[in-house]
Amino acid sequence: MEKVFLILGELSDDDVDWIIQTSKWQKITANTVLIEEGKPVDAIYILLEGILTVSISALGGKEIAILTSGEVVGEMSFIDFRPPSATVTSLQESLVLSIPRRELATKLQFDISFASRFYRSLAILLSLRMRGLVSQLGYGKAQTEDVEIEQLHPHLLENITLARARFDWIIRRLRTSDSQPKNPYNND
Repeated sequence: MEKVFLILGELSDDDVDWIIQTSKWQKITANTVLIEEGKPVDAIYILLEGILTVSISALGGKEIAILTSGEVVGEMSFIDFRPPSATVTSLQESLVLSIPRRELATKLQFDISFASRFYRSLAILLSLRMRGLVSQLGYGKAQTEDVEIEQLHPHLLENITLARARFDWIIRRLRTSDSQPKNPYNND
């Protein structure tokens, strides 16, 4: 399941509109490092199109995950102010939505309602990741990190359909924005 659905399902339409207005979309060419282990991150990224890989130096740069459309990266460093514990690299030409750290931190500080919804969504996302990790380590029922939609609480399920529509809306809106190229891979 795309992790961005957990975030978009908790936010309001105004929240999503603010994210679109504040964010920038970035074309990432194949084999480009988006986040480097140990180096500060200045944004949270939502993968709109493409494939990213996650690797860690402790395993000799071994790939530990593959991320596809709808994944969120950089959120852990945003929460705890620590450098990333993994490197994220584009496997192919990709498109990401970059939410600048400074603007997001300011919005969270001055808009308490937004902050409540945003932090709740990150808590849900990180909780699901932790459950998946604990399971992979052999503590409890074996499963992968990816949670099937049927496994979610009914409250979260209600928001998934809305979140999918919002994700599609974000992509359509970015593609038709006057400030962005119609074709993100066309440099003309």
